[in-house]
Amino acid sequence: MVRKSRRLATITALLFLSWNSYALAQTAPSQIKIGHLHASTGPYASISMPLYYGLRIWIDQANAQGGALVKPYGRKIPLRLVSYDDQSNPATAAALTNRLITQDKVDIVLPDSGSVLTAVSVPIAREHQMLLFDPTGTGAAFFSADNPYIVLLADPVSSIWPKYIADFLKDDGAKAGLKRLAILYSTNDFTGTQAKALHAFLTGPGSPFAIVYFQGVPTTTSNYAVLINNIAALRPDAVIELGYVANDIAFLRGLQDSGRAFRWLFAIYPGLETEVLEKSVGARALEGIFTYVSAAALAYPAEVGLSLAQFRAAWDKAYAHSGVEFGWNSVAGYTTGVVIGQTLANTESMAQLDLRKAVFSLSGKLKTLDGTFELNPQGAQTGEQTPIGQFVADGKGGVRLGVVYPHELATAKPVFGK
Repeated sequence: MVRKSRRLATITALLFLSWNSYALAQTAPSQIKIGHLHASTGPYASISMPLYYGLRIWIDQANAQGGALVKPYGRKIPLRLVSYDDQSNPATAAALTNRLITQDKVDIVLPDSGSVLTAVSVPIAREHQMLLFDPTGTGAAFFSADNPYIVLLADPVSSIWPKYIADFLKDDGAKAGLKRLAILYSTNDFTGTQAKALHAFLTGPGSPFAIVYFQGVPTTTSNYAVLINNIAALRPDAVIELGYVANDIAFLRGLQDSGRAFRWLFAIYPGLETEVLEKSVGARALEGIFTYVSAAALAYPAEVGLSLAQFRAAWDKAYAHSGVEFGWNSVAGYTTGVVIGQTLANTESMAQLDLRKAVFSLSGKLKTLDGTFELNPQGAQTGEQTPIGQFVADGKGGVRLGVVYPHELATAKPVFGK
């Protein structure tokens, strides 16, 4: 009697599992829709299009293998990318974010690249209770304890980006006699947050530094001649210019035209979008500049997804003749795809807060070509750090970027101007 009961229980369980698998297969969607924005023109195209293409590489590779594994349905499901061109216009980006959510009914929604264009998507996603899979919008104000509908995927929150700048200046910089500092920044969530954080890192009781210049200018600034002259008049030892790609290009061109030089000069995008900067200002203008070293130049061991070398090969095969340069935002786009894939593979359902729970389950465990993925409780990225590097001439008419800080990662020693 007992044996018969056990056999009946086993048969019942098998029938249930079989029926449950069938039911799941029957209710699984034919595709997972990923909503996204990109900018093919305007001031943010140089960071938006590389990210867009990097994301497409991940989606194309996933679909070539049958789609992404979606845990609630127990099988792979093809991905469909719905991406609209906002032309670098925040108002257009806002309208298109709303369209993706309310008309296209996407399963996953991403804003455009960078904090300026991400800023308009944050409140819209929150209003509709959609989790914003934020690739690179790093403004610290986006992340708060009362908003569970945003996670930062592919770079650290802006408030911790400049910590290595401050640590380098306190260590190597102080030893080299750098004391008077000038900070020029563009007033947006990305660089404005960095400037304020850097100021806080470098001031306070016992600080060896005097910040002789701390000025914000509109992100639309395209002529830096007067600003450079004003900075030079204060005779700083170190100058930190924090802007987007167009700002860095305009600043470096203005510096070339002025004939001035500073003992220590830092800018963001020479290290993030090197090919764009070298093409725009020339290799010689980059010599000696200190910058962030991104995952486009520093190969991190990838435990999930492609390695840097594999991704660069895939990029060159797909987009070598597209007119879009390879850079850190290319890596960020692919990393965003990897994180989305791992989220789908670990979520209990496609409900937005279950997706959030699945993203958080990856924190501290997921290692991609962009480094270690790690989140704070508000959804801001605290992993995927960016060391400090310096460009030097490569002897072939170009430049090469060496890591100078932190010391345990260093591949070169810093060279200071006179």
